[in-house]
Amino acid sequence: MSHNTFGHLFRVTTFGESHGPAIGAVVDGCPPRLTFRREDVQAALDRRRPGQSRFTTQRREPDEVEILSGVIDDGAGLLTTTGTPIGLLIRNVDQRSKDYANIAQSYRPGHADIAYDLKYGVRDHRGGGRSSARETAMRVAAGAIAQLVIPDVVIRGALVAMGEIEIDRARWDWDEVDRNPFFCPDPVAAKEMEAYLDGIRKAGSSIGAVIEVVAENVPAGLGAPIYGKLDGDLAAALMSINAVKGVEIGAGFAVARLTGEENADEIRAGADGHPEFLSNKAGGVLGGVSTGQPVVARFAVKPTSSILTPRRSIDATGAEVEVSTKGRHDPCVGIRAVPVGEAMMACVLADHLLRHRGQNG
Repeated sequence: MSHNTFGHLFRVTTFGESHGPAIGAVVDGCPPRLTFRREDVQAALDRRRPGQSRFTTQRREPDEVEILSGVIDDGAGLLTTTGTPIGLLIRNVDQRSKDYANIAQSYRPGHADIAYDLKYGVRDHRGGGRSSARETAMRVAAGAIAQLVIPDVVIRGALVAMGEIEIDRARWDWDEVDRNPFFCPDPVAAKEMEAYLDGIRKAGSSIGAVIEVVAENVPAGLGAPIYGKLDGDLAAALMSINAVKGVEIGAGFAVARLTGEENADEIRAGADGHPEFLSNKAGGVLGGVSTGQPVVARFAVKPTSSILTPRRSIDATGAEVEVSTKGRHDPCVGIRAVPVGEAMMACVLADHLLRHRGQNG
């Protein structure tokens, strides 16, 4: 299986399976002489860690990161990057592979089971192997390293819709994101989501969600026309997250309902000599190049495919069966996708900053 690496100058390769002994990542291209502590990476992972509320999988993984290479420790825990590949490892400690014994020969509808078998002729039925969202923990760890490359950029994500419940943007409060288990910026919507998701969870089902990620203080000039577009790479990075089925930049699909006058982000002369945009329907990117405005992206996460409700399918012999998945699964995998989206934004921006410096000095 190839294509486990993304990025050009800031490159991330992930490895490992959901029910293997460990998952890991190699971050290549990180500049030297950047300083951080292991706790900085761990803090990012702790936001994604499973089992923190009744609304996520109860798999108990501490997700303690080990930093194997690419840094020098001063003896007091301060790590300095050397410019060589940074090796990151998280050991799996709470696998229950027996939970998947009943689907070893059957394909879960909506899951990658059948696609993997059709492509490779073999699949890891234990939690889905590489198709499991467990892999995204390493993206979060890599994103913490990427943030070292773009220290002035502030990246924040939020869950803005879950099933039929959407936030009221008039109530948007970034501080609220850390006060509820949904990363939701609207306290009223977050309360509604509790009862809503409780019902779905108790029914053995799942639901989808929409995540919004905003990067502020992004310098103008990142990205390149045509095949190196910043928004193109960002869309690809977000689309690569497990269970993501749609990505929008800025106003996204809503632009199809706008006139040219409504869609155009008008520009005036700013007091500091920089251009001042009067709106941001472009999401901070024009012609594939950042404008200096906040870069805004949203992505849609489908409902978790592993559910208790029996669904019609076939097995490896072609026989028709009904599949019901036991085990511990997120009733809304979109909740823990928030820090993953932040990490992918960080990795893309770090990569593009290094590419910009390489061309423009």
